[in-house]
Amino acid sequence: MYNVVGIRFRKNCKIYSFDSNNIELKKGDEVIVDTARGIEFATVFVENTQVDKLQINEPLKKVIRKATNEDVKHHEENIKKENEAFGVVKQKIKEYKLDMKLVGCEYMFDNSKLLFYFTSEQRVDFRELVKDIASIYRTRIELRQIGARDEVKMLGDCGVCGNHLCCTSFLNDVEPVSIKMAKEQGLALNPQKISGLCGRLMCCLKYEQCVYEDKHKKVPKVNTKVMTPDGEGVVNQVEILQEKVKVKFGKNNEEISYKTYDAKDIKVI
Repeated sequence: MYNVVGIRFRKNCKIYSFDSNNIELKKGDEVIVDTARGIEFATVFVENTQVDKLQINEPLKKVIRKATNEDVKHHEENIKKENEAFGVVKQKIKEYKLDMKLVGCEYMFDNSKLLFYFTSEQRVDFRELVKDIASIYRTRIELRQIGARDEVKMLGDCGVCGNHLCCTSFLNDVEPVSIKMAKEQGLALNPQKISGLCGRLMCCLKYEQCVYEDKHKKVPKVNTKVMTPDGEGVVNQVEILQEKVKVKFGKNNEEISYKTYDAKDIKVI
Protein backbone atom coordinates (compact mmCIF):
# COMPACT_ATOMS: atom_id res chain seq x y z
CA MET A 1 0.00 0.00 0.00
CA TYR A 2 1.05 3.56 -0.71
CA ASN A 3 0.43 6.40 1.74
CA VAL A 4 -0.64 9.05 -0.75
CA VAL A 5 -1.46 12.76 -0.47
CA GLY A 6 -2.97 15.11 -3.05
CA ILE A 7 -0.73 18.08 -3.83
CA ARG A 8 -1.69 21.32 -5.54
CA PHE A 9 0.90 23.73 -6.91
CA ARG A 10 0.67 27.47 -7.13
CA LYS A 11 -1.27 28.74 -10.17
CA ASN A 12 -2.40 25.23 -10.94
CA CYS A 13 -5.68 23.73 -9.73
CA LYS A 14 -4.76 20.21 -10.82
CA ILE A 15 -4.22 17.81 -7.94
CA TYR A 16 -1.18 15.53 -8.17
CA SER A 17 -0.63 12.36 -6.15
CA PHE A 18 2.57 12.13 -4.11
CA ASP A 19 4.04 9.55 -1.78
CA SER A 20 3.68 11.12 1.68
CA ASN A 21 7.01 9.58 2.72
CA ASN A 22 5.30 8.50 5.97
CA ILE A 23 4.80 12.14 6.97
CA GLU A 24 1.40 12.86 8.55
CA LEU A 25 -0.11 15.68 6.54
CA LYS A 26 -3.35 17.64 6.72
CA LYS A 27 -5.17 19.70 4.12
CA GLY A 28 -3.59 23.13 3.89
CA ASP A 29 -0.13 22.01 5.04
CA GLU A 30 2.69 23.52 3.00
CA VAL A 31 5.32 21.06 1.83
CA ILE A 32 8.51 20.72 -0.17
CA VAL A 33 8.27 18.05 -2.87
CA ASP A 34 10.48 16.40 -5.45
CA THR A 35 9.10 16.77 -8.99
CA ALA A 36 10.26 16.12 -12.53
CA ARG A 37 11.07 19.85 -12.76
CA GLY A 38 13.05 19.91 -9.52
CA ILE A 39 12.35 20.85 -5.90
CA GLU A 40 9.06 22.74 -5.53
CA PHE A 41 6.88 24.37 -2.89
CA ALA A 42 3.28 23.11 -2.77
CA THR A 43 0.16 22.79 -0.63
CA VAL A 44 -1.58 19.62 0.54
CA PHE A 45 -5.12 19.44 -0.82
CA VAL A 46 -6.01 15.81 -0.01
CA GLU A 47 -4.88 14.30 3.30
CA ASN A 48 -3.06 10.97 3.72
CA THR A 49 -4.88 8.11 1.98
CA GLN A 50 -3.95 4.45 1.72
CA VAL A 51 -3.84 3.40 -1.95
CA ASP A 52 -3.13 -0.07 -3.33
CA LYS A 53 0.08 -0.26 -5.38
CA LEU A 54 -1.88 -1.78 -8.27
CA GLN A 55 -3.81 1.50 -8.59
CA ILE A 56 -0.61 3.45 -9.13
CA ASN A 57 0.50 3.59 -12.76
CA GLU A 58 4.05 4.69 -12.06
CA PRO A 59 6.32 5.27 -9.05
CA LEU A 60 5.21 8.35 -7.16
CA LYS A 61 7.48 11.28 -6.38
CA LYS A 62 7.91 11.88 -2.66
CA VAL A 63 7.15 14.66 -0.24
CA ILE A 64 10.54 15.72 1.10
CA ARG A 65 9.33 17.51 4.23
CA LYS A 66 6.81 19.87 5.70
CA ALA A 67 7.74 23.44 4.81
CA THR A 68 9.66 25.18 7.57
CA ASN A 69 9.40 28.87 8.41
CA GLU A 70 12.57 29.39 6.38
CA ASP A 71 10.99 27.56 3.42
CA VAL A 72 7.89 29.76 3.58
CA LYS A 73 10.03 32.90 3.80
CA HIS A 74 12.12 31.76 0.82
CA HIS A 75 8.94 31.02 -1.16
CA GLU A 76 7.60 34.51 -0.44
CA GLU A 77 10.90 36.03 -1.54
CA ASN A 78 10.66 34.05 -4.78
CA ILE A 79 7.22 35.50 -5.43
CA LYS A 80 8.63 39.04 -5.03
CA LYS A 81 11.45 38.15 -7.42
CA GLU A 82 8.93 36.77 -9.91
CA ASN A 83 6.95 40.02 -9.90
CA GLU A 84 10.13 42.01 -10.51
CA ALA A 85 11.31 39.64 -13.26
CA PHE A 86 7.90 39.79 -14.94
CA GLY A 87 8.17 43.57 -15.28
CA VAL A 88 11.76 43.42 -16.54
CA VAL A 89 11.08 40.77 -19.18
CA LYS A 90 7.88 42.46 -20.31
CA GLN A 91 9.96 45.58 -21.05
CA LYS A 92 12.60 43.48 -22.80
CA ILE A 93 9.95 41.96 -25.09
CA LYS A 94 9.01 45.50 -26.15
CA GLU A 95 12.64 46.38 -26.77
CA TYR A 96 13.14 43.31 -28.96
CA LYS A 97 9.79 43.99 -30.67
CA LEU A 98 8.66 40.39 -30.30
CA ASP A 99 5.08 39.42 -31.13
CA MET A 100 4.36 37.69 -27.82
CA LYS A 101 2.34 38.36 -24.68
CA LEU A 102 3.96 37.57 -21.34
CA VAL A 103 1.46 35.81 -19.08
CA GLY A 104 3.33 34.55 -16.04
CA CYS A 105 6.65 34.00 -14.36
CA GLU A 106 7.74 31.24 -11.99
CA TYR A 107 10.92 30.62 -10.01
CA MET A 108 11.76 27.06 -9.06
CA PHE A 109 11.96 26.80 -5.27
CA ASP A 110 15.72 26.18 -5.34
CA ASN A 111 16.20 29.03 -7.86
CA SER A 112 17.66 26.57 -10.37
CA LYS A 113 15.37 27.83 -13.12
CA LEU A 114 13.29 30.88 -14.01
CA LEU A 115 10.30 29.98 -16.17
CA PHE A 116 8.28 32.44 -18.26
CA TYR A 117 4.91 31.67 -19.86
CA PHE A 118 3.73 33.52 -22.95
CA THR A 119 1.11 33.40 -25.69
CA SER A 120 1.56 34.16 -29.36
CA GLU A 121 -0.29 33.55 -32.60
CA GLN A 122 2.90 32.34 -34.25
CA ARG A 123 6.32 30.88 -33.54
CA VAL A 124 8.69 33.37 -31.94
CA ASP A 125 12.47 33.48 -32.20
CA PHE A 126 13.35 34.49 -28.65
CA ARG A 127 16.94 33.23 -28.51
CA GLU A 128 18.46 36.69 -28.09
CA LEU A 129 15.87 37.52 -25.44
CA VAL A 130 16.79 34.40 -23.45
CA LYS A 131 20.49 35.29 -23.57
CA ASP A 132 19.72 38.77 -22.32
CA ILE A 133 17.53 37.50 -19.47
CA ALA A 134 20.11 34.86 -18.48
CA SER A 135 22.82 37.53 -18.24
CA ILE A 136 20.62 39.44 -15.78
CA TYR A 137 19.44 36.62 -13.51
CA ARG A 138 22.37 34.20 -13.80
CA THR A 139 20.19 31.10 -13.80
CA ARG A 140 18.63 28.72 -16.31
CA ILE A 141 15.91 30.50 -18.32
CA GLU A 142 12.98 28.79 -20.03
CA LEU A 143 10.27 30.43 -22.14
CA ARG A 144 7.18 28.28 -22.61
CA GLN A 145 4.41 29.05 -25.11
CA ILE A 146 0.92 28.25 -23.82
CA GLY A 147 -2.57 28.27 -25.32
CA ALA A 148 -5.58 30.48 -24.64
CA ARG A 149 -7.13 28.04 -22.14
CA ASP A 150 -3.88 27.79 -20.18
CA GLU A 151 -3.58 31.58 -20.11
CA VAL A 152 -6.99 32.08 -18.53
CA LYS A 153 -6.37 29.18 -16.14
CA MET A 154 -3.18 30.84 -14.99
CA LEU A 155 -4.60 34.36 -14.62
CA GLY A 156 -7.98 33.37 -13.14
CA ASP A 157 -11.27 35.30 -13.22
CA CYS A 158 -15.03 34.82 -12.88
CA GLY A 159 -17.30 33.34 -15.52
CA VAL A 160 -20.68 34.57 -16.74
CA CYS A 161 -22.27 32.48 -13.97
CA GLY A 162 -20.60 34.70 -11.37
CA ASN A 163 -18.46 31.89 -9.96
CA HIS A 164 -14.70 31.47 -10.23
CA LEU A 165 -13.72 29.81 -13.50
CA CYS A 166 -13.92 26.02 -13.40
CA CYS A 167 -10.37 25.67 -14.71
CA THR A 168 -8.97 27.75 -11.84
CA SER A 169 -11.06 26.31 -9.02
CA PHE A 170 -11.71 22.57 -9.40
CA LEU A 171 -11.31 21.27 -12.94
CA ASN A 172 -8.33 18.92 -12.98
CA ASP A 173 -8.20 18.28 -16.72
CA VAL A 174 -9.79 20.20 -19.58
CA GLU A 175 -11.81 17.74 -21.66
CA PRO A 176 -12.65 18.28 -25.36
CA VAL A 177 -15.78 20.36 -25.99
CA SER A 178 -17.47 20.46 -29.41
CA ILE A 179 -20.05 22.62 -31.15
CA LYS A 180 -22.15 19.45 -31.46
CA MET A 181 -22.71 19.60 -27.70
CA ALA A 182 -24.11 23.12 -27.95
CA LYS A 183 -26.46 22.00 -30.74
CA GLU A 184 -27.70 18.96 -28.81
CA GLN A 185 -28.35 21.14 -25.77
CA GLY A 186 -30.46 23.53 -27.85
CA LEU A 187 -28.21 26.53 -27.27
CA ALA A 188 -28.05 29.50 -29.61
CA LEU A 189 -24.89 29.11 -31.67
CA ASN A 190 -23.72 32.62 -30.78
CA PRO A 191 -19.97 32.63 -30.04
CA GLN A 192 -20.43 35.30 -27.37
CA LYS A 193 -22.99 33.16 -25.56
CA ILE A 194 -21.21 29.81 -25.59
CA SER A 195 -17.56 30.88 -25.35
CA GLY A 196 -15.56 31.34 -22.18
CA LEU A 197 -13.04 34.08 -21.37
CA CYS A 198 -10.42 32.09 -23.27
CA GLY A 199 -12.44 32.48 -26.47
CA ARG A 200 -13.00 28.72 -26.67
CA LEU A 201 -16.23 26.81 -26.05
CA MET A 202 -17.16 26.84 -22.37
CA CYS A 203 -16.00 23.79 -20.42
CA CYS A 204 -19.37 23.58 -18.65
CA LEU A 205 -21.00 22.39 -21.90
CA LYS A 206 -19.39 19.06 -21.11
CA TYR A 207 -20.99 18.70 -17.67
CA GLU A 208 -24.58 18.13 -18.81
CA GLN A 209 -23.81 16.44 -22.12
CA CYS A 210 -24.42 12.93 -20.79
CA VAL A 211 -27.88 14.02 -19.57
CA TYR A 212 -28.80 15.43 -22.98
CA GLU A 213 -27.50 12.33 -24.76
CA ASP A 214 -29.74 10.18 -22.56
CA LYS A 215 -32.74 12.47 -23.10
CA HIS A 216 -32.28 12.47 -26.88
CA LYS A 217 -32.68 8.68 -26.87
CA LYS A 218 -36.11 9.06 -25.28
CA VAL A 219 -37.44 11.92 -27.42
CA PRO A 220 -38.08 11.68 -31.19
CA LYS A 221 -36.55 14.23 -33.54
CA VAL A 222 -38.43 17.10 -35.17
CA ASN A 223 -40.37 16.07 -38.34
CA THR A 224 -40.61 12.45 -37.17
CA LYS A 225 -44.00 10.76 -37.76
CA VAL A 226 -45.51 9.54 -34.50
CA MET A 227 -48.63 7.84 -33.25
CA THR A 228 -50.31 9.60 -30.35
CA PRO A 229 -53.42 8.82 -28.24
CA ASP A 230 -55.21 11.24 -30.63
CA GLY A 231 -53.94 9.76 -33.87
CA GLU A 232 -51.06 10.18 -36.27
CA GLY A 233 -49.07 13.37 -36.34
CA VAL A 234 -45.63 14.89 -36.93
CA VAL A 235 -43.24 16.13 -34.27
CA ASN A 236 -43.11 19.91 -34.49
CA GLN A 237 -41.07 20.78 -31.45
CA VAL A 238 -39.30 19.00 -28.57
CA GLU A 239 -38.52 20.00 -25.00
CA ILE A 240 -35.54 17.78 -24.25
CA LEU A 241 -35.17 18.20 -20.50
CA GLN A 242 -38.90 17.85 -19.82
CA GLU A 243 -39.16 14.96 -22.29
CA LYS A 244 -42.18 16.56 -23.92
CA VAL A 245 -43.11 16.66 -27.59
CA LYS A 246 -45.30 19.11 -29.47
CA VAL A 247 -47.12 17.26 -32.26
CA LYS A 248 -48.68 18.79 -35.37
CA PHE A 249 -51.93 17.33 -36.71
CA GLY A 250 -53.42 17.90 -40.17
CA LYS A 251 -51.85 18.49 -43.58
CA ASN A 252 -52.56 20.08 -46.95
CA ASN A 253 -56.07 21.61 -46.77
CA GLU A 254 -56.91 20.06 -43.40
CA GLU A 255 -57.21 22.17 -40.29
CA ILE A 256 -53.86 22.39 -38.51
CA SER A 257 -53.71 21.81 -34.75
CA TYR A 258 -51.03 21.17 -32.14
CA LYS A 259 -50.88 19.23 -28.91
CA THR A 260 -48.10 18.49 -26.42
CA TYR A 261 -47.46 14.98 -25.05
CA ASP A 262 -45.02 13.25 -22.77
CA ALA A 263 -42.50 11.40 -24.93
CA LYS A 264 -43.42 8.11 -23.25
CA ASP A 265 -47.03 8.47 -24.46
CA ILE A 266 -46.23 8.53 -28.19
CA LYS A 267 -44.62 6.06 -30.57
CA VAL A 268 -42.48 6.59 -33.65
CA ILE A 269 -44.03 5.08 -36.81
